[in-house]
Amino acid sequence: MYQKFRNREEAGLELSNALSRYKENPDTIILALPRGGVPVAHEVAKALGLPMDIWLVRKLGVPGHEELAMGAIALNGVCHINKDIIFNLNIAPHLLNQVMVKERAELDRRNKLYRQGRRAPDIRGKTAIVVDDGLATGATMHAAVESIRQVKASHIVVAVPVGSKSTCEDLKAIADDVVCLRMPEPFYGVGQWYLDFSQTSDEEVQNLLEQPTGNAA
Repeated sequence: MYQKFRNREEAGLELSNALSRYKENPDTIILALPRGGVPVAHEVAKALGLPMDIWLVRKLGVPGHEELAMGAIALNGVCHINKDIIFNLNIAPHLLNQVMVKERAELDRRNKLYRQGRRAPDIRGKTAIVVDDGLATGATMHAAVESIRQVKASHIVVAVPVGSKSTCEDLKAIADDVVCLRMPEPFYGVGQWYLDFSQTSDEEVQNLLEQPTGNAA
């Protein structure tokens, strides 16, 4: 039986041990998926002496059941759709479009708030370690990997403390490596594997982005 993580910080420290081969690698950057992935990624980046930035993606939640992802979008226009969920729940195209418009607005808001005019990191030719606090359907991570591939990262590593085994297997088809510490079965949700899974605030994300972790990217 797997032990639960005390919080995202503890999960990040444990995750860093599984990524030790990347320690202080000058061509590697940690990319956090806001918001919950940021405190996890910050601990990984500190432990490995690597720079950290954010990679902005948004889940497209099923109307009325927002925690269930019917897809995800990334800031550079990549859109990943979970066709099975849309078909099985008979989600009308206009509902999907409504959610996409709303989430694109939220992506823009977060980009302005978190970056404060800073450019997105240049990851062409680099190893990108993409960190979140866990994987359920994997929609946001799919969108992240596809959009990072689009900007020519040379090697993409998906790294999470906990996730669905089937989702982690699916991601191996598009990422170069997948590191997941715990893959419990049956898997009911990421939050069940944290004693403290309180929501990460915008302020916490901003504070962590201002703290140095390693060599500048």
